[in-house]
Amino acid sequence: MHILLIHQFFLEDNSGGGSRWNEMSRIWVEAGHQVTVLAGSGHYMSSDVGWRQGYISKSTNIHGVNIIRCRVSARYHDGFFGRIWAFLSFVISSIYAGLFHATGKYDLIIVTSPPLFVGLVAQVMSMFKGIPFVLEVRDLWPESAIGAGVLKNRLLIKFARIFERYLYKKAKLIAVLTPAFREVLIKQMNVASGKIFDAPNAADFRLSETSLADFDREIFRKQLGLSDRFVIIYVGAHGAANHLIQLLDAAEKLNHTKAFFLLIGDGPQKKDLILESEKRGLRNVKFMDLMPKSEVFKFIAAADIGISVLKKADIFKTVYSNKTFDYFSCKKPVLMAIDGISRKLIEEADAGSYIEPECPDDLAAQIEFYMQNSDLLKTQGENGYQYAKAHFDRNFLAAKYLKTLERLLSSEHSSA
Repeated sequence: MHILLIHQFFLEDNSGGGSRWNEMSRIWVEAGHQVTVLAGSGHYMSSDVGWRQGYISKSTNIHGVNIIRCRVSARYHDGFFGRIWAFLSFVISSIYAGLFHATGKYDLIIVTSPPLFVGLVAQVMSMFKGIPFVLEVRDLWPESAIGAGVLKNRLLIKFARIFERYLYKKAKLIAVLTPAFREVLIKQMNVASGKIFDAPNAADFRLSETSLADFDREIFRKQLGLSDRFVIIYVGAHGAANHLIQLLDAAEKLNHTKAFFLLIGDGPQKKDLILESEKRGLRNVKFMDLMPKSEVFKFIAAADIGISVLKKADIFKTVYSNKTFDYFSCKKPVLMAIDGISRKLIEEADAGSYIEPECPDDLAAQIEFYMQNSDLLKTQGENGYQYAKAHFDRNFLAAKYLKTLERLLSSEHSSA
């Protein structure tokens, strides 16, 4: 099977960020299939967004995945309209690339959203190439953008909702990353349940175990100057939806303790957060740049506890946080400052504690609790690891996803 994947933020080799599709495509190529990706030339978490390799560039990554990178506007972080133009510029360049550079014979298309605009690319490619497309919903957009306070224009919201429903209708199948997404699509969007399948985020045990094979935690902590600190790690985007100011608020309350906040990642609010941390004189906060996940795992393993956090908004009650599964794979308990199904995940696994979002008093109190009850760290970390092994193993879920696609193609061929 040859799959054409449309993913604006597909990572380059050894880049930091969400590696869901780098791992999925690797597994599928190892299983004997071909994957070609229409991708953008920059990542949403990086301040270095924009094209660097001409209008179109072609390459094959270390896992044998063919990548066609398309020119994207460098204005991604220039406010709301800069971001919209970055999305639309990818639509234009990827349609061109899909028509004139992705000239192989493909069996089906997968498009992963957000941004929702990429669905237009899938629809055009599906029409011209005469093959079905599968829509993957990683976030309920535009609702997540509205909840984060990024999308406010009523006309754009109305258009986005109409376009969202159009894509749900045109897609042959819809992959959802959480059971809450499934409920919303069925109850609010009137999507038939048989059209939806589950494809949740997962833990990359292969990558974590390889990265940590010869890892010495104590030596690494000593090199970081954190031997005697209680390290709370956050890995991910520094944007409006993440609302990381609440971590600085908690750090300020714990400035007199051994608590130390380590934040790894990038995003439009990172510079402001660094300035705010310096303004408050926080000696217990350190910001680090994006790095490959193989390196991130070492920092997670060196930490005492992980934190997953989002802005307090009802829409975020429907999401699983990517970083939670990275913490699980490194046997770290999780401070979960996200309500809804993420809270349920932590409580079912007995793998950490729920924190009221945007409540730094609660966060500081829970951190002090863990500092006084360090025996819980190992127990809950092991619980999360075993729970993820049983329910969220990347290899197993990627194989399950592939079987769903194969059944779709089989039914398409039998009805032709």
